[in-house]
Amino acid sequence: MPTLYNHLPPEEQERALVHSCKKQDRKGQHATFNRYSGKMMAVCRRYLGQGPDTEDALMEGFMKVFSKVETFNEVGSFEGWIRRIMVNECLMKIRKRGDVKTQDIEEVWDIGQPEDVLMHLRTNEIEALIAELPPGYRTVFNLYAIEGYTHDEIATQLNISAGTSKSQLSRARTLIQQKLKLIES
Repeated sequence: MPTLYNHLPPEEQERALVHSCKKQDRKGQHATFNRYSGKMMAVCRRYLGQGPDTEDALMEGFMKVFSKVETFNEVGSFEGWIRRIMVNECLMKIRKRGDVKTQDIEEVWDIGQPEDVLMHLRTNEIEALIAELPPGYRTVFNLYAIEGYTHDEIATQLNISAGTSKSQLSRARTLIQQKLKLIES
């Protein structure tokens, strides 16, 4: 929690951060970075893994946060708005690297319900399973299962078809299910 606004009730802290960022106040920007950078680094790692691209996406994302904060209309959470910027930064890096396959494959596999083993895994173990997915599968899985995007939205974001998005999600789920079976054994 930033020390700058600790004296305020939690619901007022975010509002104070937004207002200080809109004034381009360096202390407020620093407090905002300190408050959200850990969570946003986790978002960037989910999409890009470890490495310089991840750190670049985080820093470029915060630069956008601070330069575009005037567009935040204070409807919804500031953290959610920041997360959306970070996801978009990651997607730009993924598109630049060409990590998303664009081949349309209409075949979709039904894998059924997740096994009980998933219920016994820790968050970091689940994140590790997702991190092992190929970049295209991981990107679609994150956008759909974690961020809540629809296949049409994913298709637009990644410049692929909705069918490709569905296919990549299905394949990601299949790979995760296979890894879960190995853990179960």
